[in-house]
Amino acid sequence: MGSDTDDWHAPVIRSAHTPAASVRDLMAAYHVPALPEWLLVDGSSAIFRAFYGVPQTFRAPNGFLVNAVRGTLDRLANVITERKPHFVALTTDEDWRPDWRVELIPGYKAHRVAEPVPPLLIPQMPVIMEALDAVGLDAVGLDDYEAEDIIASLVDKVEKPIEIWSGDRDLFSLVRDGEVKVLYPEKAGLAVIDEAEVQRRYGVPGRAYSDFAILRGDPSDGLPGIAGVGPKKAADLVKRYGSIQGMLDASIFRDADAEYLERAQRAVPPVRTLKLKVPRGRRDHYPEHPDKVAELGKRYGVTSSFDRLVTALTKL
Repeated sequence: MGSDTDDWHAPVIRSAHTPAASVRDLMAAYHVPALPEWLLVDGSSAIFRAFYGVPQTFRAPNGFLVNAVRGTLDRLANVITERKPHFVALTTDEDWRPDWRVELIPGYKAHRVAEPVPPLLIPQMPVIMEALDAVGLDAVGLDDYEAEDIIASLVDKVEKPIEIWSGDRDLFSLVRDGEVKVLYPEKAGLAVIDEAEVQRRYGVPGRAYSDFAILRGDPSDGLPGIAGVGPKKAADLVKRYGSIQGMLDASIFRDADAEYLERAQRAVPPVRTLKLKVPRGRRDHYPEHPDKVAELGKRYGVTSSFDRLVTALTKL
């Protein structure tokens, strides 16, 4: 999928007893593609995918549904084991449909208003957050903002290279070769989205993806787009004018379309300027709260999932 790491597997040169720093030094000496310093996880995306991807046959001893709890812990363990980041943080939607975005784009995510969170997932959410805290994984959120905004603002604050695990294509706008990639879930697994892959899929540079989506429209976010502008024309416009602002400056759209573009360019791109404290991202030992992990594992029947996640984190 255009990744420079698809054919390389870290376990070939790394044992469970090799310090992370020495692995990075060894990789640099042999010009092996760098392991990510940070893995930033779109928590809302990961939890929803776990809920829909794991059968509802998984229940706690008392009958409480735990498919999303189990799926989230297991998938985190798998991705951490595969990508081997030095630091990990999960981000949350404190507001999945912020008022300020709706004021700019009234149809923003309107199709999800009737059921923003599946009823069977709602009681599992606090259990997931309690489980992550017990293990020692940071979860970062901010009132009035979505997980994508937290990720975008952290990208400029933490050490590169960074990998972002998310099913939100808006984050493709953060992709930069050598610095930021997106791990995008697809049926075949995680696609590694770098600059070449954004260009191959959409015909625009990664940093122009938001402009492309605004022009073409995106039903998943309730973006109407510009009538008559499909993917090819959107890409052509981006290539010619460079950005939405360049198109507005050239006055190539009528009043209504120009007004939409002006509002959309403020609403759609992930916010990169939030004042956030950088999370710790790792612990000296895992789990951070072993008694709590043992208690939660027994109560919810997810001890094996805790074990997999703790093992993955301990080997970093």
